[in-house]
Amino acid sequence: MMVETVLSRSVRLICASGLAFGMHAAVAQTSADAPVQRVEITGSSIKRISAEGALPVQTLSKLQIEQSGATTVADLVASLPSMQGFTTSSMSVNGGGGGLQTASIHAIGEGYTLVLLNGRRLAPATSGSTVNLASIPLAAVERVEILTDGANTLYGSDAIAGVVNFILKKNQTDTIIEGTYNTPQKSSSGSSSNIAISKGWGDLETDGYNILLSGSHDESKAMFASERSFSKSGVIPFWDNGKQYNLYQLSSNSIPGNATVKYKNAAGVATSKSFGPDFLATGKCNGPNLFNVGNRCLFDYAATVEDVPGLKRNSGFGSLNLKLNKDTNFFAEALASSFSNTAQYAPPAQPLGIPVGSALYKKSILPYLSRLGIDPNSVTSVTMNLRLADAGGRADTYQTEARHLAFGVDGSFKGIDYRAAYTHSENTQTDTAAGGYMSLNAFDALVSAGKFDPFASPGNSKDVLAPAVLHNQFSETKSKIDMFQVSGSTELFNMPAGVAQLAVGADYTKQKYSEAPDAYSQGQNVQQPNFTDAIVGGGAGALPIDAHRTNWGTYAELLLPLAKRMDLTMSTRYDDFSAVTNDKNFDTAGNLVASGKQGESASKATYKLALRWNPMDSLLVRGSYGTGFKAPTLTNIVKPLVNGGSSQFHACPITSTTDPRFPLCNPGSSEYNLLTGGNAATGAGALKPEESKQFTLGFRLEPIPSLSIGFDLWDVKLTNQIQTLSEDVVFNNPKVYDSLLRSYYDPIQKQNVLAAALTPFNLASSHYQGIDWDHTYKTSTAFGKLNVQWTGTFMSKAEQETPGTGLEKNIGRFNSYSDVTFRWVSKLTASLKVSDKYTHAITANYHSGYTDQVYTADDSVVNVLNIDGSQGATVAFKRQVSSYTTIDWQTKMAFSKKFTLTAGVKNLFDIDPPFTIRNAGGGNQSGYDGRYADPLGRQIYLVGNYKF
Repeated sequence: MMVETVLSRSVRLICASGLAFGMHAAVAQTSADAPVQRVEITGSSIKRISAEGALPVQTLSKLQIEQSGATTVADLVASLPSMQGFTTSSMSVNGGGGGLQTASIHAIGEGYTLVLLNGRRLAPATSGSTVNLASIPLAAVERVEILTDGANTLYGSDAIAGVVNFILKKNQTDTIIEGTYNTPQKSSSGSSSNIAISKGWGDLETDGYNILLSGSHDESKAMFASERSFSKSGVIPFWDNGKQYNLYQLSSNSIPGNATVKYKNAAGVATSKSFGPDFLATGKCNGPNLFNVGNRCLFDYAATVEDVPGLKRNSGFGSLNLKLNKDTNFFAEALASSFSNTAQYAPPAQPLGIPVGSALYKKSILPYLSRLGIDPNSVTSVTMNLRLADAGGRADTYQTEARHLAFGVDGSFKGIDYRAAYTHSENTQTDTAAGGYMSLNAFDALVSAGKFDPFASPGNSKDVLAPAVLHNQFSETKSKIDMFQVSGSTELFNMPAGVAQLAVGADYTKQKYSEAPDAYSQGQNVQQPNFTDAIVGGGAGALPIDAHRTNWGTYAELLLPLAKRMDLTMSTRYDDFSAVTNDKNFDTAGNLVASGKQGESASKATYKLALRWNPMDSLLVRGSYGTGFKAPTLTNIVKPLVNGGSSQFHACPITSTTDPRFPLCNPGSSEYNLLTGGNAATGAGALKPEESKQFTLGFRLEPIPSLSIGFDLWDVKLTNQIQTLSEDVVFNNPKVYDSLLRSYYDPIQKQNVLAAALTPFNLASSHYQGIDWDHTYKTSTAFGKLNVQWTGTFMSKAEQETPGTGLEKNIGRFNSYSDVTFRWVSKLTASLKVSDKYTHAITANYHSGYTDQVYTADDSVVNVLNIDGSQGATVAFKRQVSSYTTIDWQTKMAFSKKFTLTAGVKNLFDIDPPFTIRNAGGGNQSGYDGRYADPLGRQIYLVGNYKF
């Protein structure tokens, strides 16, 4: 390690003042003449004193990780005030989360937040750069560094929002055994446990080598919504402004089934009516979780879902560090992780067509038509709205297998610090039916044979439906990256205020991504023309993907000491992405994705300027300004058009009777199919990279030695964002978007339907702005050493503008994307070290309130509750969701240098999640939003750590 001269002296006063400059790790005290060891920190490739960074970097030490009470990496990241907009495990309850747990800095998005392991990339869970945090074992993590400013000039084009860098244990020589058990007070459901063991051999400095092996097993039990009063039903009485209402989150897909009959009235106008044949026959609801509304019974789906899915993880980590000589080290690390997320939601529900004149039609529909005032001769179609409760809840097991290997050398040669590394990382995820989903052909056969009557009162039909229940693997997704990196840094030349330093580097990456849906998920297609089955309760029409691309980048970073107390860092990077190569032909009717190059290549130079000014020993001022860009993901380009579900109600956009698509129109306002896919166009219509401009401005002040105050203002603007048009824009402007309206063969309906293709374009722009703060206070009291830390984020802007919808301001409201951006998020922790044996800590976690989902009278699920308890009129509704504050407590007991025991309580006062009427967002839960609040309530946990 080089000995510092002017540079070390310039920062020694900073270190002596005790300022952390955004870092929580302590800086070792040194004598006036001793050299200060320099380390590389997240956000810079120049080795320097950790306390002098010009960019806002937060560090979670091992102690802080333990004080958080987190049992997983995802829980730890979710507890940080700067994190918003990430995917939680609860969102996989109905497939919305896809088994992922992610990170998102400042609500900018998980696709703009780069997750690293020891400073190196991990294989993403998607075709972009989004990493599944569930693949990282918390037991192997030594600390976490979070850079809350764009770092694309150093790490690559996708680090626009910032970087989360997990630093794993190294140079450990002890054997450490750690066990954790966490359980909700109200039940054992939702409990979690962990056992981990790690062992190291050799000290790198004295023995010249270190080998470290670590293994862990984590498990969390599922918890159902029925186990909590606030989520046990979709029918929830509540008060607002002195009036009592009922939330009615119910489904028309029911058991016994309901029917929707389309017909022409006496005036020849197309209309429809819905009813329950069994209800009309018996005058009551004859099934589980049913509520009578009008002439039918609606199903309480929220009563059947999970609040928390079941999770399991087995992981192993190994590292080797070897001194080849006094100036050169060899390093290697390997991580293997197997993670499963089993999420269950409501039993299968599916609108299915009933042929007019069929046996089922004559038995269950025709007898009730005259009673409803419907002329049987005017009936045009009938749809059955069915809930197959005896098939069981639909459950998916998302299994993720992660493998990560990195090795290389680092050292110094003739005044140059260098590093060269190779990384191979892969992520494989499968989605397997774990219950509930059914084969449409097998189900149709049961109905046709008279073995199952969808309109009859349910008996014990589990054995009857069992042969139709699927247990196959729906899909397999694979993601791989191979990356070569080389970098070096050195002192460049002397300046009056110190030594200029330069770092340069380059990297090359090949990324591969594939999706392989099974036959049921695909439905009828060109690859399997004789396969016409589909999934009852699931999707159909999926198509395979197999693609890759390469990119390379080169960067330089220059540190200039402009004055004795002022440094300027200038960095620049050039990235080049090849066009995406589609490795196979995937031809579906009217949708050819040819093999070979697709879309366009992309390249761009970006830069960042960062200034650190220390006008006095007790004050640091820092700021930065930079640009960035983000290339389209592989699936942005090569994903074939596939079934994307149903639209909202729209008038038919095809008005010309001579148009060949006109016969696919439905009368009046109706639902149509949506298709999703990529945009493989070249030339003027090709997807272009997204671009960004961002700046930060902050300070850290230490007015007295025991107090440190820090604020950072940040601002990020994104242009040319890749986004799909909203369905409203497409259907309301058919002349403009005529090319997106097409005929599509629906494998479930088994007929051609009109669909809108919602493919991505560069059409959005966003602006995010806020203030992060981090304050600490340390003092000695009569009871022990007190340490108080208050961190938080205030969001001043989170807005996006798209064609047709205009500018949408998203802070403190449930927006059109079914998301919430909180105005205030903060965390206050006070710890008291009574002695070497006992440390107590208490933490307050706060999320501000927001405006709930807004309903009009036509689409509302809120009804006035009459005095007699009956359901009144549906009303328009707008309300505020209350703020959410929980208190955690922890005591750590060090019985010896070898054994410690930590006991704690999360949510000490057992605060329920705030009530919300939203019917979208994370999962199928009702009454609360599982993305933003924990349904487990008060939890008690124990952590034991034994070292020998």
